[in-house]
Amino acid sequence: MSDLTRESDRVLSEARRVRDDNRAGGRHRRELGRSIGRESRRMKSKHLSNKLQRIVLAIAGIVVAAMVAGLIIDGIGFTGVMITALAIAAAIVVLGKYPKMAVPRRSDLTRATDARQLVGRTELWLEAQRPALPAPAADMVGRIGVQLDALGLQLEGIDPNHPAAREVRSLVGETLPEMVDSYRRIPQHLRAEERAGGATPDEQLTGGLGKISEEIDRVTRQLAEGSLDDLAVKTRYLDYKYGGELEDRDVALEDMRTRDTMGDHA
Repeated sequence: MSDLTRESDRVLSEARRVRDDNRAGGRHRRELGRSIGRESRRMKSKHLSNKLQRIVLAIAGIVVAAMVAGLIIDGIGFTGVMITALAIAAAIVVLGKYPKMAVPRRSDLTRATDARQLVGRTELWLEAQRPALPAPAADMVGRIGVQLDALGLQLEGIDPNHPAAREVRSLVGETLPEMVDSYRRIPQHLRAEERAGGATPDEQLTGGLGKISEEIDRVTRQLAEGSLDDLAVKTRYLDYKYGGELEDRDVALEDMRTRDTMGDHA
């Protein structure tokens, strides 16, 4: 009887989860199709640009070949025009579809040579995993993408052996993908079941991603403190060097306006 009750509870829990997913389904599906960060969007744009270049070159080559053939045989005729058109159409279809953009592997994340590459590869990898994640975790992935963009800006120009840079590489290239992969290895029907700790794998994943998000934010703020300190020093220097001169000039201008006004009244 207790087994039947547990099974019924599991079915009801799964049904509620599916219901909630369906309610948020429209927005969730739209979100899954978007880039989670600026760097992944840049890499996709570059890939598309390369595709367009190959298509243009292929069309130009086909047209030139048709023109040369026409000069050699004194015209290609209607059949030749149709073959040329079909060749152009085939080139557009094939080169527009292939090669597909390769999704980085986990091992590619830690082999990134600079901060921008690390951020871009991680964002692309996360985007590929997002459809398999529960809605709250997928939303958290989108938030992490925005944070990675900000972190990448802070990491540019920093020595790769800097402690913060090494910490980020470990967090983003190892801890984050290991957590997602561990979740994906759990069978679908077990992901909504409560474990010994009282939380489901879905909730554990979302909570873990939340902690990673907090850590990324902490490292970003830590790196930004140096820039903020530099800005404060430069501002104090400008106040020291030019503040008095600017104040004296403002006083002199005010005195000139006052004298002009008194002169007009006289």
